[in-house]
Amino acid sequence: MDQHTLTNRDVAYGETTLPIGIRSRLVDTHNGVTLHVLEAGAADEDRPCVVLLHGFPELAYSWRKVLLSLAEAGFHVLAPELRGYGRSSGTDVTFDDDLHPFSLLNEVRDVLGLVFALGHRTVAAVVGHDYGSPVAAWCALVRPDVFGSVVLMSAPFAGPPSLPFNTANQAAEETAAAGPSIHDELAALRPSRKHYQWYYATRQANADLWHCPQGVHAFLRAYYHMKSADWPHNQPFPLAAWSATELAKLPRYYVMDLDRTMPETVAPEMPSAADIAACRWLPDDELGVYTAEYERTGFQGGLQSYRVGTDPAFAAELRLFAGRTIDVPACFIAGASDWGIYQRPGSLEAMQTTACTRFHGLHLVPGAGHWVQQEQPEAVTELLLRFLKELDRTS
Repeated sequence: MDQHTLTNRDVAYGETTLPIGIRSRLVDTHNGVTLHVLEAGAADEDRPCVVLLHGFPELAYSWRKVLLSLAEAGFHVLAPELRGYGRSSGTDVTFDDDLHPFSLLNEVRDVLGLVFALGHRTVAAVVGHDYGSPVAAWCALVRPDVFGSVVLMSAPFAGPPSLPFNTANQAAEETAAAGPSIHDELAALRPSRKHYQWYYATRQANADLWHCPQGVHAFLRAYYHMKSADWPHNQPFPLAAWSATELAKLPRYYVMDLDRTMPETVAPEMPSAADIAACRWLPDDELGVYTAEYERTGFQGGLQSYRVGTDPAFAAELRLFAGRTIDVPACFIAGASDWGIYQRPGSLEAMQTTACTRFHGLHLVPGAGHWVQQEQPEAVTELLLRFLKELDRTS
């Protein structure tokens, strides 16, 4: 019987689209937040734990096609909604609220608190997609005693921010400030451009997304489509430098026209009704779960991470770990049609050569764009299980 004809009474949303065997839980992390978790494979207390961390604008629901397969392979699988998302607390946050609860290190505390609250002292693998990738990376870097391996997806991790070195022995002119910012350079292009991460950090971004003219459902449909392998223009290649002329080669959903919102950016690429009906990786009833949650909460909880990521004050606290590496086994998975792997020139290479000392492989999945675990879940599941089995054989 098609799982879509069944009703899963154990979940908080997606009752007709989440398979039987997945359940919802609300878990107090003892870090000032209660996280909503989709969970599978909890019957046996001795099962090794795998944690799956989502990105933006996603939910724990983005792991719906992976959870059961990992559980059937013998793991206790947890897919939490990060603070500010979905059914987790923190969704009532406003632009003027304190950003510190959304810092990367505090997100690590959330994940650690969740794991401990559910009775695990160690995690076999922490897996992060999109924004979940840096959260997973920092989990592995800060607490390698808990997080035994890490899988990064779609967003490479180049290591902690560095501290200036040997500056006391250099002449003043060698350490002088650089010229125009990348934002000035992007704005000077014709047509003028802006970087989406800094746009997402603006006050108006939440209203732009939440109250867009086409409505949340149509916005999300176009956004998901334009960043997937279904959009024919997603044919990524490495950029030569972090410069305006190179960044301008990225699609408009990364380097936007200066005068456009994100809904205005993706609207022209709205797929046809026939294309939507033919979309097997994100049918309209599944997209409807995202729509209902974001219509209810808005987007500010998720947008807080972009504000943290573009605020130099939060980079300063991460410099405590300057020079530290991820020393647990690591691998990287992304869609072959995902521009995200190249949007920070040099990060993909740094992840493999310096940031991760036990790197086990780079996997670019054919037929997938940015939403790799939704577009090609079988391939992703196979790669995850292969990685975990390899570690088990060598442990």
